[in-house]
Amino acid sequence: METVVSGIRPTGNLHLGNYFGAVRNFVKMQEENNCYFFIADYHSLTTHPTPEDLHGNVKQVLAEYLACGLDPEKSTIYIQSDLPEVAELYLLLNMNAYVGELERCTSFKEKVRKQPDNVNAGLLTYPTLMAADVIIHKAAKVPVGKDQEQNLEMMRTFARRFNRMYKEGYFPIPSAYNFGHALVKIPGLDGSGKMGKSEGEGNAIFLFDEPKVIRKKVMRAVTDSGPTEMNQEKPEPIQNLFTLMKAISKTETVAFFDEQYNTCQIRYGDMKKQLAEDVVSFTEPIREKINELTANKNYLREVTKTGSEKARESAQKTIREVRDIIGMKPF
Repeated sequence: METVVSGIRPTGNLHLGNYFGAVRNFVKMQEENNCYFFIADYHSLTTHPTPEDLHGNVKQVLAEYLACGLDPEKSTIYIQSDLPEVAELYLLLNMNAYVGELERCTSFKEKVRKQPDNVNAGLLTYPTLMAADVIIHKAAKVPVGKDQEQNLEMMRTFARRFNRMYKEGYFPIPSAYNFGHALVKIPGLDGSGKMGKSEGEGNAIFLFDEPKVIRKKVMRAVTDSGPTEMNQEKPEPIQNLFTLMKAISKTETVAFFDEQYNTCQIRYGDMKKQLAEDVVSFTEPIREKINELTANKNYLREVTKTGSEKARESAQKTIREVRDIIGMKPF
């Protein structure tokens, strides 16, 4: 059984793209691995959220992941800032990280471009904090998206550098956890690209959305004037609708509208109405569970308390051993 570590960003409500992209696979992953899932509230400080937003987002995302199937009996679920050992390892790794290599990171350059008035040290040293999050549990695997591949390489660099500098093969060199073909990419409702909050609220269907909101969003999804030839290729906005329908609806429903399209009989209004109802049915049990968990503060407190205790046991052992390797020994 391999140790796998993954961070969860406290950035508000999950949408269907998150669910089919990572969340569903996290649920499967915990069945076969020793999983640590943490809510990355330290990371979120690079954008300076208000205290109310930060706490509310942590609570919301915790409830949503639990509602989707993360099980505190099978995984260790905790809040990043509940582990002071992470901050200590972050500091120690920064002593062996170089400004030049951090400045060359694609993610740092992108953040500088997007938020030129807030280029803080946390953005620069983001890769070392990511490394600390993972190697503090001596993880073998870490799930990463395409945009995080360079950070994974930095993580591997820092682990190797520590091992080389102190002539100890202490840290395992983490590799990417590959979900294979199980990773389903859900397109947005705006006719192009993936579903995401950054593309606008109307582009994404959130698991927490009420039925009337879902119906309104789906009915506004971008379409065209309809096919003019039999069996013609679907343009991107229409293919996106069918991709979403394949993920949510019954096989026979997809087949019906596919046939309607291929024979130039499709009515997009009918298709979107059916898709909206299928999305409502799909998200309803998750939404109800989110509401139930959000109202149960005692349960959320117990989950994070138990998770933090388990995570700290692992983290404290690592820090004791790292201090000893470095030479920080008591007299």
